[in-house]
Amino acid sequence: MNTPAKAPLTRQQVIDRAAELGISAERLHFFDEETLSSSAQHLYDYTQLTDVALRSIREPAEGLFIAESSKIIRRAHAAGMVPRSYLTSPKWLFDLADLIAANDAPIFIGTDTAVEALTGFHLHRGALAAMHRPQAPAVADLVADARRIVVIEDVVDHTNVGAIFRSAAAFGVDAVLVTPRCADPLYRRSIRVSMGTVFQVPWTRIESWPAGVDSLRELGFHVVALALDEDSVAIREFAADAPERTAIVFGTEGDGLRRSTIAACDSTVMIPMSGGVDSLNVAAASAVACFALQND
Repeated sequence: MNTPAKAPLTRQQVIDRAAELGISAERLHFFDEETLSSSAQHLYDYTQLTDVALRSIREPAEGLFIAESSKIIRRAHAAGMVPRSYLTSPKWLFDLADLIAANDAPIFIGTDTAVEALTGFHLHRGALAAMHRPQAPAVADLVADARRIVVIEDVVDHTNVGAIFRSAAAFGVDAVLVTPRCADPLYRRSIRVSMGTVFQVPWTRIESWPAGVDSLRELGFHVVALALDEDSVAIREFAADAPERTAIVFGTEGDGLRRSTIAACDSTVMIPMSGGVDSLNVAAASAVACFALQND
């Protein structure tokens, strides 16, 4: 027997229920297909979310990032991220009521059709939040107490960046540095693939690269390149007696690390392969290497 679908909440029911949970009506802004154009100015943070090239430029320049899904929004809040606003539909609003009630950010509530027209995709993970992008720390400050750090060189796929952060978090990496041409760790797909660990692992951009290898060395790190090279040693062999402070560098998806980067590093390591496989995807390789290098 099929259970009849529940009728959607009316606007007044949403307002009344929000008031019961400590969310004032003044913060609630409703929109539908007919009012979307007149609300566009207030909803600007959420426009054209599927345009990767545009959003990759806009979000850092405008000091924001987008957290997608109730779980990711909760992890962002737990890490101290500050919301600019929330975007949701009536049926998902109250999943986040405890978080929403604790701040004053505006809440935009749209019909499913209007939200899809605004963002460019069907919102099926509960909610979105536009968050203030935190100020990036200086490299020296970020790694001051670190023993294991990861450097991501020019990895442009947001999925791979997110996966590398997840591996870094899982295996106790203290900090991550991304080079100037690396994809944004706070792009929503990176955040989603990382399961929110981009909020957990301290990170920043290292502005000069590969010259930054010298800077890391001056900060006390032994810098090791992961690359197939004639001088490479097996990662397990290196890890058995790894220096107290080690920075491992992962290269881009297609060509791997630049030759100039490999030349600048103190050591070069490899992951031995069998079965006719010559290399792993950078995300998988990062998991193996971070596991091998994890501190006791």
